[in-house]
Amino acid sequence: MAFYFSRRKLKPREEEEMGELNIVPYLDILMNLIIFMLLSITGLASFGILNVSAPSYGGPSAGVQQDAGDQPKLTLSVLISRKGYFVNSENTILGDGKAPTIPLKADGSYDFEALGANMLEIKKAFPTETKVIIAADADVQYDTLIQTMDTCRETPGSPRRLLFPDVTLAGF
Repeated sequence: MAFYFSRRKLKPREEEEMGELNIVPYLDILMNLIIFMLLSITGLASFGILNVSAPSYGGPSAGVQQDAGDQPKLTLSVLISRKGYFVNSENTILGDGKAPTIPLKADGSYDFEALGANMLEIKKAFPTETKVIIAADADVQYDTLIQTMDTCRETPGSPRRLLFPDVTLAGF
C-alpha cells in the first residue's frame, strides 16, 4: 500500500485565530512601578516641605484668644514688584508707599541683603511678631520668590536667627 500525503498536510496551515494577548506580566510590572513611585515621592517630599499657609478670609474663630496687650499688632507684608520690594504694614507706616522701600540694584537684580537688613530692623522693633505676608507680581521669577521667603524667614550666616518664620503667600 502506498502512502500519499494529503494536500492539507503539504500546504502550510495559517492560523485562523490569533490567541489572546497575555497582559498579566505587563500589569505586574506596571503595579510595581506605581508602588515604587508613590513610596519614593512621599519619602522625598518630606525633605522639601516649608510651612506656608494660605491667607484666611474670615475673622478669628471663637476658640482663638485675642491679644489684649498694649503692643501694636504688626501685619507685615512684602510685595515683590518689577521696581523692587514694597515693605509695609497695616498698622505701622514703614514707607511712603509710592516708591519701593528697597529698589532694584543697578544691574536690575533684587537686593536681598538690604531686604534682610530691613527685616532685622523690623524684628528688633517687634520681637514677638512671627508672621509675614509675601505677594509677588505675575512676572516675578519663582527663584526670586523663594529667595525672598528665605530672606524673610531667617538671617543668613552661621549664627542663624529666625525673623518671621510664619510665611503666608498672597495674590498681588
